[in-house]
Amino acid sequence: MSATHGETHEFRAEIRKLLDIITHSIYTNREIFLRELVSNASDALDKLRFEQSRGTAVVDPDEALEIRITADKDAGRLTIADTGCGMTRDELVDHLGTIAKSGTEAFMKSVSENKDAASNLIGRFGVGFYSVFMVADQVEVTSRSAAPQAAPARWTSDGSGSFTIEDVDGEVSRGTVIEITLKEEAKEYADPERIKSVLRKHSNFISFPILLDGEKTNTIPALWRESKFSVTPEQYKEFYQFLTYDSDEPLATIHVSVDAPVQFTALLFIPKHGMGPMPMRDQLHHGLDLYVRRVLISKETKELIPEFLGFVRGVVDTEDLPLNISRETLQENVVLRKIQSVLVKQILDKLKAMAKEDPEKYNAFFAAHGQGFKLGYGDYAHREAFAELVRFDSSALAAQDGDDDEAEKVRLTSLADYVTRARDGQKAIYYLSGPSRAALDLNPHLEVFRAKGLEVLYLYEPIDEFIMDSIGTFKDLKLKSAELADAAELEPFEGQPVENKAPELTPEESGSLDDFLKAIKDLLGERVTDVRLSTRLTQSPSCLVSPDEHMTSSMQKIIRLMSKDATPPKKALELNRDHALIRNLLSIYRRDAADPFIGKAVEQLYDSALLLDGYLSDPHQMVARINDLLADASALHAK
Repeated sequence: MSATHGETHEFRAEIRKLLDIITHSIYTNREIFLRELVSNASDALDKLRFEQSRGTAVVDPDEALEIRITADKDAGRLTIADTGCGMTRDELVDHLGTIAKSGTEAFMKSVSENKDAASNLIGRFGVGFYSVFMVADQVEVTSRSAAPQAAPARWTSDGSGSFTIEDVDGEVSRGTVIEITLKEEAKEYADPERIKSVLRKHSNFISFPILLDGEKTNTIPALWRESKFSVTPEQYKEFYQFLTYDSDEPLATIHVSVDAPVQFTALLFIPKHGMGPMPMRDQLHHGLDLYVRRVLISKETKELIPEFLGFVRGVVDTEDLPLNISRETLQENVVLRKIQSVLVKQILDKLKAMAKEDPEKYNAFFAAHGQGFKLGYGDYAHREAFAELVRFDSSALAAQDGDDDEAEKVRLTSLADYVTRARDGQKAIYYLSGPSRAALDLNPHLEVFRAKGLEVLYLYEPIDEFIMDSIGTFKDLKLKSAELADAAELEPFEGQPVENKAPELTPEESGSLDDFLKAIKDLLGERVTDVRLSTRLTQSPSCLVSPDEHMTSSMQKIIRLMSKDATPPKKALELNRDHALIRNLLSIYRRDAADPFIGKAVEQLYDSALLLDGYLSDPHQMVARINDLLADASALHAK
């Protein structure tokens, strides 16, 4: 091919300024130049296909619609060709020699306001082609319009302030060929492997074949664009593994196509496995890959999915966003908020269906992703669905053999199931917080519920209390901590008689009770708010009860942790009048109120209650006291 009738044109002042910014100021994420050029090629192919569908006559109508990329690593050159609609000489001047003044000014204004985001702004204002000058010393664009009788032409520029336009003699195929001579520091983009990785990241789902040195690179189809009735489970699995690098298959697949209130398609997956504990929850919130007309705009876009559903992986493709929308604009975009609203409903509906149709599978989901999912307690718009989907362990569920942390994860019940097991006349769903099932089984506050056959949910994580406060009421039953339950509300429920119940106190013993309780209060002083007889204990000798009827021990710990207050809170000490230890202490007190054994025993009762509440910070004094008490007890046996 030879060129004739060459002309040199100066770029306008604003274009020279634009090129200077692109060439010298933007170094981050330079690989997006390839995304822009491939997207332009895809648009040209789309335009040609549209014209053909209208019956418009085009040159070489049977030529394959494709994008061909050739990398010459040794020469440091990269060529991108398409068989699309092409451009005439005048169109080359119009499209590559000028930019709408308003678009140029808007781009430069955005760059001046946020230079770090400049590379993300490429393409938003019609300047996508010029991103090539981030990597190019020189660019030659040879193009032949698809219009019959149109002559080919070539546009050449080094991006320094001018371009040359010339006619081309000889045979030129329909479409556009861009030949790039790479800068020395950008010659990595002549490496086929580097090019392949960029294509896979940004342009893998372009609808036309992309051939790199003759080999097709976009081999995975954009399944989200297909009808879900035509996609096989194997195709879903292959796409999921391509997207996540997970060797396993997904636990669930959600294929969405929506026309209103916004047009988009999405393909979402729920992985079988979680990503770790709550301290790593920033990593749990993946986000979804955002495409605009099959072109990747933003990877792992967190604006598309709320944090509590951050375990969901997948892609969203919409026609209703501008190509190359910036990260800053994404955060405030109304279209994305509408998409998120639809996706949240679709995911929650999928989870509800799974919970109903396959409870075992849903429990596996909750064991894997429950920690992250529990963050949904703050999503008031979906509070009802969240309440149906949250799961807890329960006193009504039999402990499993070899009970351990793993067993706790899979032994789960819903609030709805709790309601079906509730006693007639029960007005609350009761729960209790603790570090493990073993600890809660020994919690003194559970004793009256066990005696009366009332179910109590077991909460193992601090966030669980916030969940209960957020839900508030479920199916007309108030969610209430067993720790704060009033004895009067439990009185109507009959239970099993207490085994080995102590005999009734004699009138003399009853008469000494008030003085006995006062003496214990004097011994403990300001550490407790009160010392009183308990109506909740059936097995333990004592427990601490919060004087605040609206705050549980667990919530107190959270608040004190936030305020860095390590001192034990002041609570009331309740005593079980029927426990052998309390009866013995009462007898000792009646015989000799000054007996030092009473002081040791009371201190031990208080420290034991602190230990069960999780507030005993220094066990050394407690251990020394236990040794003294054992010495006293063993002395009695030795006589």
